[in-house]
Amino acid sequence: MAGLHSAPTPWLAYACLALSTSLVGSYVGLSKILLAVFPVFLLAWLRFGSAAVLMAGWVRRDADEARLDARSRRLLFLESFVGNFLFSVCLLFGLQLSTAVVAGVIMAGIPAAVAVLSRLVLGERIAPRVMAGIMLSVSGIALVALNREDQGQTTPWGAALLLAAVFCEAGYVVIGKQLTAHLSPKRISALINLWGLALVTPLGLWQALSYDFTLPSGQHWALLLFYAAAASMVTVWLWMTGLKKVPAAQAGVFMVFLPIATALVGLIFLGERIGAPQLLAYGLALAGVLLATAPSARQKA
Repeated sequence: MAGLHSAPTPWLAYACLALSTSLVGSYVGLSKILLAVFPVFLLAWLRFGSAAVLMAGWVRRDADEARLDARSRRLLFLESFVGNFLFSVCLLFGLQLSTAVVAGVIMAGIPAAVAVLSRLVLGERIAPRVMAGIMLSVSGIALVALNREDQGQTTPWGAALLLAAVFCEAGYVVIGKQLTAHLSPKRISALINLWGLALVTPLGLWQALSYDFTLPSGQHWALLLFYAAAASMVTVWLWMTGLKKVPAAQAGVFMVFLPIATALVGLIFLGERIGAPQLLAYGLALAGVLLATAPSARQKA
C-alpha cells in the first residue's frame, strides 16, 4: 500500500508547463504587432535564425546521452515540421485574418485535440467525459465563428488556419513525449529549431530579397528577439522539462494558460475588447478543456 503514495507531486514540472504555455499565449498576441511590419515567412525565418544563434551551445550531445538513432531523427523532424514549421505558418497567417481574442478561444481547444490525436495515433480510448469536453470546446469555437461582431475581423480562412495550428500543437505534444524519453530538453529544443530553420529558409530568403529592412523600429527588433527566444528556446525547454515528468494527457490541461495569456495581451497591448459572446465562448472552451483533461476519481485515488 505504501507504493501508492510514494510518488511525490511534480510541482516543478507543473510550474514549467504552466509558464511555457503562458509564454506561448503571450507571443501569440504580440505576434500581431510583428506581422504588421514583417511578412510571415521572413518573420519565421528571423525567429528560427535568431534562436539558432542563442541555442548554439545546446546542440552538442551530453556525455551520458545516447546517440541519435533513425527513429529519434524521424521524430525530431516530425516534431519540428508539425510543431514548429506548420504551427508557425498556420498561426501567423491565421492571426493576420483574425483577432488575438478569437485566436485565444480557438487555441483553447488544444487539450481536446491532444485527446483526439491520442486516440488516432496511440489507440487510446476516449472516455465519455473527454468526448463531452471536446464537444464543449467545439461549441465555444462555433460561437465565436457565428458571432456577428467578430465576422468583420475574423475570416473563415483565419479560423480554419488557427484550428489547423491547434492540431499541429497537439501533434507537438504527442511526439514530444516520445522524444523526452531519450533526449535532454535542451538538445530537443536546439535540434527541432534547426530543422525549422532549414524548412523555412527558402521562403524566408524569397521574402527577404524584396523587403525593406529600414521599416522596423528598434522596438520591433527587440520584440522580435523576445519572440525568437520565447517561441523557440524558452518555451520549448520549459515544456520538454515538464513533459519529461508528466504524462502527455495530464500535461495537456496546462494548455488552458495559453488562451488566457493571449486574451490578456489582446486586451492590454492591442486594444481589443471582450464582450459577452466571447466570454461565453471562453467559458465553454475552458470548461471543455477542464472536463477533457481533469483526472478522474480513480486517477486521483
